Amino acid sequence: MKFSLFVHMERWDDQVSHRQLFEDLTELTLMAEAGGFSTVWIGEHHAMEYTISPSPMPLLAYLAARTETIHLGAGTIIAPFWNPIRVAGECALLDVISNGRMEVGLARGAYQFEFDRMANGMPATDGGKALREMVPVVRKLWEGDYAFEGEVYKFPTSTSVPKPVQAGMPPMWIAARDPDSHNFAVKNGCNVMVTPLMKGDEEVLDLKNKFQAALDNNPEVPRPQLMVLRHTHVHSADEPDGWKIGAQAISRFYRTFDAWFGNKTTPVNGFLEPSPESKFAEVPAFDLDNIRKNTMIGTPEEVIARIKYYQELGVDEFSFWCDNSLPHAEKKKSLELFIKEVVPAFA
Repeated sequence: MKFSLFVHMERWDDQVSHRQLFEDLTELTLMAEAGGFSTVWIGEHHAMEYTISPSPMPLLAYLAARTETIHLGAGTIIAPFWNPIRVAGECALLDVISNGRMEVGLARGAYQFEFDRMANGMPATDGGKALREMVPVVRKLWEGDYAFEGEVYKFPTSTSVPKPVQAGMPPMWIAARDPDSHNFAVKNGCNVMVTPLMKGDEEVLDLKNKFQAALDNNPEVPRPQLMVLRHTHVHSADEPDGWKIGAQAISRFYRTFDAWFGNKTTPVNGFLEPSPESKFAEVPAFDLDNIRKNTMIGTPEEVIARIKYYQELGVDEFSFWCDNSLPHAEKKKSLELFIKEVVPAFA
């Protein structure tokens, strides 16, 4: 079992500066590297303070210079917002800067709010067309000269400059949920990243089964890697109520996600208030006990047991998702406990 850190700068009010958030993200990354984590993942989001990353590339390039062993994962690049030549070139440049530590995740995008601003109002549901064209095209550009004429992208002969330094090209990941996405990823030799969001381990099993079905559909393809991304909060066994801190924070995170995803209110300077608790009073997933059970919240012993179950299912990488609305001090405390007491159980 490999471990990785999925992290963004999150700003919940204007009392914390962007510079401070940048330093906090750097500190968590350096902790993860020292703790033996394989990769740090940073995604892409636009014009929203609660998930700050207009491009993962500058952050990852900076972290490449501050680190030595941890891989730098763009997880994920939103395909419909990019040109394949740019993706190929920027990813290859990061691979050169990091001396072969670059990994790239690609996704179709989710927030209509972003598509309204970044893709001329394209329906977010159409983002998959760009993703399906992007994946093979980027690889061809890494190989050398290539011209392409598709439904979404068209360009004359071009190539990636620079070229990646990794032998066999940088690992490519696809964020997958439905069976078609799993099948596309496996068929194209891509690793698969999944997140159960607020659902429990039965969802992890379901996603794993979709991954297995894709493997069965493509027996000629070498088995790719499977990563599970989970909101994670570890608390000491000496603090039996420590789980509540994480559960309340994750509730706030997903109520904010709901507000952005709903796309019904105009943000003010990048801030949008979470949807009210009353909206979810009768929604079981938002019950704090269910959040505790369904996300990765618990003592080290409890967390170890659940990750070992994932390992038994065939999960190759567990990604510690620390976006959860908690202040930096709490995130750091949780990550320290995970590194000290959970990671060694998988050595």
